[in-house]
Amino acid sequence: MKRHALLFFLVFISCSITSVRAGEDLTLKELCSGNFAAKRIYGVNPLNDGERYAQLSADARQIVAYSFRTGEQTGVLFDVDNVRGSVKIDRVDGYILSPDEKNMLIRTKTQSIYRRSKTAVYYIYNMVNRTLQPLSEGGPQECPVWSPDGYMVAFVRDNNIYLVKLLYNNSESQVTKDGETNKVINGKPDWVYEEEFVTDQSLTFTADNSMLCWIRYDETEVPQFSFPLYKGLNPERKEYLTYPGSFDYKYPMAGEKNSRVSVLSYDIKSHRTNTMNVPLDADGYIPRIFMTSDPTKLAVVTLNRHQDRMDIYMANPRSTEARLAVRDQVEHYIGENACNQMQFFEGGFALCSERDGWNHIYYYDLNGTLRRQVTKGKFAVTDFYGCDPRTQTFYYASTEESPLRRTVYKTDAKGKVTKLSTQSGTNQAVFSKTFKYFMNVYSNLQTPPVTTLCDANGRTMKTLVDNRELQERLSAKNLGEKAFFTFTTKNGTQLNGYMVKPHDFDATKRYPVILFQYSGPGSQQVLDSWQTGNMGGCLYEQYLGELGFISVCVDGRGTGGRGAQFEKQSYMRLGQLEAEDQVETALYLGTLPYVDKEHIGIWGWSFGGFCTLMSMSEDRPVFAAGVAVAPPTCWRYYDSVYTERFMRTPKENPDGYDVSALSRASQLSGHLLICHGLADDNVHFRNTAEYAEALVQADKDFKILTYTNRNHSIYGGNTRAHLFRQIAQWFQAYLQ
Repeated sequence: MKRHALLFFLVFISCSITSVRAGEDLTLKELCSGNFAAKRIYGVNPLNDGERYAQLSADARQIVAYSFRTGEQTGVLFDVDNVRGSVKIDRVDGYILSPDEKNMLIRTKTQSIYRRSKTAVYYIYNMVNRTLQPLSEGGPQECPVWSPDGYMVAFVRDNNIYLVKLLYNNSESQVTKDGETNKVINGKPDWVYEEEFVTDQSLTFTADNSMLCWIRYDETEVPQFSFPLYKGLNPERKEYLTYPGSFDYKYPMAGEKNSRVSVLSYDIKSHRTNTMNVPLDADGYIPRIFMTSDPTKLAVVTLNRHQDRMDIYMANPRSTEARLAVRDQVEHYIGENACNQMQFFEGGFALCSERDGWNHIYYYDLNGTLRRQVTKGKFAVTDFYGCDPRTQTFYYASTEESPLRRTVYKTDAKGKVTKLSTQSGTNQAVFSKTFKYFMNVYSNLQTPPVTTLCDANGRTMKTLVDNRELQERLSAKNLGEKAFFTFTTKNGTQLNGYMVKPHDFDATKRYPVILFQYSGPGSQQVLDSWQTGNMGGCLYEQYLGELGFISVCVDGRGTGGRGAQFEKQSYMRLGQLEAEDQVETALYLGTLPYVDKEHIGIWGWSFGGFCTLMSMSEDRPVFAAGVAVAPPTCWRYYDSVYTERFMRTPKENPDGYDVSALSRASQLSGHLLICHGLADDNVHFRNTAEYAEALVQADKDFKILTYTNRNHSIYGGNTRAHLFRQIAQWFQAYLQ
């Protein structure tokens, strides 16, 4: 009897200990449904008084004003239930405040076009009398912009520009009439400009409200590309029930013709249209135009086709004459964010340049005279937040602490640098209009985003979001150790990486390893940030850990955060060095006592898919399995702006273009799964189709998984959960 009681007691204690120690497993369904997404504050717009910011409410029915100092609500700027008149809407998708903050544009019924562009139905909301009126009755609008005085709105519809004047009972006039699908676009970028120059708008007013200026894109001679559309599900396209349809658009591939671009101005009183005399190479680009504080100076940014020379012209919208203000010429290429890091303010402007090998801020007056180099040193400015022209104090984030981290700083007119963010990891800021306060979002590899309000010296005044609930929920899960590491390749290059181990990791065992990477020029996956990995917090990697895998990610040569010399090593030969470094990573991992070197896999998306194929086709067959999602398999099939930035044209660099997954098909080793959306407007399914044919003729085994009507992001309905399950199951089948 005592023996049985003792046995029962031991079993009870054992079960109790197990119940305390054992957490719950993550499930793919809850991961893909967003159950573990970190809370963030979206859509923050600083207000003119410098004390408040506006934000769209969680239910999308209000636009609320909050104090930058206390975080407390100070008022409601818009409420769908408190609108006067007969016009009613159900929800708000977005909003644009007029410069004087007396009116705002309310965006509804938004429909995406490409990655950034969209059509929507906009309404003008008068914040004094609370009335809502349609911006236009002629159909959905695109990329509206306010005049500086807040009395006019310009927008694009069907590739033409329209102007609405609030003081004339919202009278609408058509500014251009030559816009036509797949021929001429006014005021908004074509596909390749939107995708690769990171913009969805190409029109602005002058500072005195008298002129409207825009970029005109003539894509008549750009080759057209088509892909099929099917009925599909979620959403269902019933118009294709019997026969499939197609999507046809202009897509310039490497070496092919781009849109011919020009800058036009329109005198709002005289209705006269002029073309600016901006010097431009026959095959050059105009990625941006900017309104300056001087109405006689429209800043026009141009690039040569090689994208290693950026010119900023000051063009007079009335006389049409243009004068070169600044020429920035660097070795190899200027990055895609050059225009996004350019800012104009009263009497001057600033840009970021890698002219000394690191991305730094340079301050000019409007005539193009360099006043000073604002930042200096062997670190890169990653975000330029702005300048207070009164004190000539600049605000920015950089890699000064580490390539893996982002820290917020300010530097005054005398060059004194003050660190504003206090936590080590990744910091992102939104400053008030007067730079008196800022909202900081901090995270690191272990910590979900923490959003705080800070004063001008970086002192935290209020914590708005700490994601403590998410941390508590995750603490109940079986999560393994995540940590950074470095190693040195055989050629002496030190690379940064992170590793996620299973929660029940046993150093005496050997584990299969899955490498995830992107590897594209200037990218970074290895960051001290909660966004590192897949699904935030490396949670997909944690899920793979539950299945018995170690997950690893390494940033190879060509990636960002370590200066131009490190990043631009891959120039003219994309894929070669990147693949070598992933193979080197696998070889290094194979020396670790807890790694099963015979069962190492690799996967990636987009450029990461390309690098997956290149790495599995290198001379050293170290990968037992791989998954390539939406991979470009030959750079001759990809767009002109991105590809030529790093490779020049196929005629100029045929040997570089020949180094591709397509040309290496016969060298493929390991079990390969390719996943691709059939409606991918970015990396066309053609890449996978042609590569598959090459593999067939090389007698290589592989599998293809297609997603009907899905674009480059491959989402919608159950799609994302299905995709990530296939990736996991593929590695289970061939690495375990």
